[in-house]
Amino acid sequence: MSDKWEYLDEAMTASSRNTIKELFAQDPDRAKKFSLSAAGWFLDYSKNRIDRKTMNALVKLAEASDLRTEIEKMFTGEKINVTENRAVLHTALRNCDPDAKVLVDGKDVMPDVRAVLEQMGVFAEKVRKGVWRGHTGKKIRYVVNIGIGGSDLGPVMANIALTPYSKRSLKFFFVSNVDSTHLAETLRSVKAAETLFIVASKTFTTQETMSNAEAAKAWLVDKLGSKDAVAKHFVAVSTAAKEVAEFGIDTANMFGFWDWVGGRYSLPSAIGLSLMIAIGPANYRKFLRGYWKMDCHFRTAPFGKNMPVVLALLGILYSNGYGAESYCVLPYDQYLSRFPAYLQQMDMESNGKSVDKDGKPVECVTGPIEWGEPGTNGQHSFYQLIHQGTHLIPCDFIGCCQTHNPISDLHDKLMANLFAQTEALAFGKTEEECRAEGVPESLVPFKTFEGNKPTNTLLCDKLTPETLGALIALYEHKVFVQGVIFNVYSYDQWGVQLGKVLAKGVLKDLTAEKPSGRHDASTNQLIARYRKALGR
Repeated sequence: MSDKWEYLDEAMTASSRNTIKELFAQDPDRAKKFSLSAAGWFLDYSKNRIDRKTMNALVKLAEASDLRTEIEKMFTGEKINVTENRAVLHTALRNCDPDAKVLVDGKDVMPDVRAVLEQMGVFAEKVRKGVWRGHTGKKIRYVVNIGIGGSDLGPVMANIALTPYSKRSLKFFFVSNVDSTHLAETLRSVKAAETLFIVASKTFTTQETMSNAEAAKAWLVDKLGSKDAVAKHFVAVSTAAKEVAEFGIDTANMFGFWDWVGGRYSLPSAIGLSLMIAIGPANYRKFLRGYWKMDCHFRTAPFGKNMPVVLALLGILYSNGYGAESYCVLPYDQYLSRFPAYLQQMDMESNGKSVDKDGKPVECVTGPIEWGEPGTNGQHSFYQLIHQGTHLIPCDFIGCCQTHNPISDLHDKLMANLFAQTEALAFGKTEEECRAEGVPESLVPFKTFEGNKPTNTLLCDKLTPETLGALIALYEHKVFVQGVIFNVYSYDQWGVQLGKVLAKGVLKDLTAEKPSGRHDASTNQLIARYRKALGR
């Protein structure tokens, strides 16, 4: 392994000397020393297997990876997505500095970014105020976003998260799966004359998205009796003007974005149009400001006090030091119920790589696997494994001090559970403590908790457009930092292509008069079974 990984060995040596319980006993001020604030979020990372020597060694690992230079390359528009020869500039989408200039191939992209944002705002207000009317003259009451991957996961997550800020007279739906059930059940919930479809596809060729869009168009035309209805009920988030026009959408209602916007980082682009319609342009700009505040913190803060960097380094300590294969994200806020799913794509599609930037096998464990559910549901599902199982699973707990829905003492109970879980995971319960509580000797082994399970706790005052934007940016930058240290390209995703290519050949065999038989024995058998069930 390269020399920089010696710093991880140094960090592990320091980290393994004491348990979390022992570390707290040694230092009464530990919680304050291992906490920091940024962009409306407070991070307590004191319940980790770390001391100051551990963190200093991890910071050296970041510095040895030339992280500061890589950060500047991203923010200034260098083409760090080398395999696709593209810049990576999702940060430009939320740059709130009115004088900012960001160059790509010598061109300042900020005027175009601001122009699209303004176009989105004008359109969103037309829909929200009932000025935009459907083919029959009725106001829009239903908005259906058709996309997949980053064109779906981000809008879904954010629309749910910011429900308290949404215009309640509008109902939002999201169709992504090419499984016809997804579209069919959505269409049963809307009325054609009052529905706006947003088709989100950069090239307007994405198989799943365009298949669903064509089916939705056929349904609309059938219901309203005219192809002219398409222009009043469909808009596009795309850059493919020719294809958009051929579909029947007026290109004046096409909202563009750029090849330097990766799908899983595209929420603050025109991909967020459904969100802007939901919460309004003013709240959407607050959302972008939250992103920007975390961007500024990440770009300027020293690594030891840099929230995304700290989270990234702790993740590397556990994945490459302790051999943890996954980490769990546990939002104690129902509005963040889709946040773990959103992070799955962000993290695993970005850093799920096995070759480094030189095209050679990586010399570390990349990833890791991300998963989670909202609390307290998860406590009655998989927490048993985290507490007493054989796997080490670091956890991020996310909570909000204030609730949008104060009912009785429910929020106090929710947050009590959050804090108690981190306490239980860190400190556990010894055999002696069980006996002191009168636990029968035969049950002591079953009621003993090892503890020493690492957790981070993230708290904000309240989930708002601004704090949500900052939270998303926090994890975006965490993933970026880990990719730099892993020495992989985080912004391509060639791994999703092979299955898509093979599916085209399989589709031909599913529908052909006679299948080709060119696949492996298992796939040929499955094709035959499917065809037989359909009488082909």
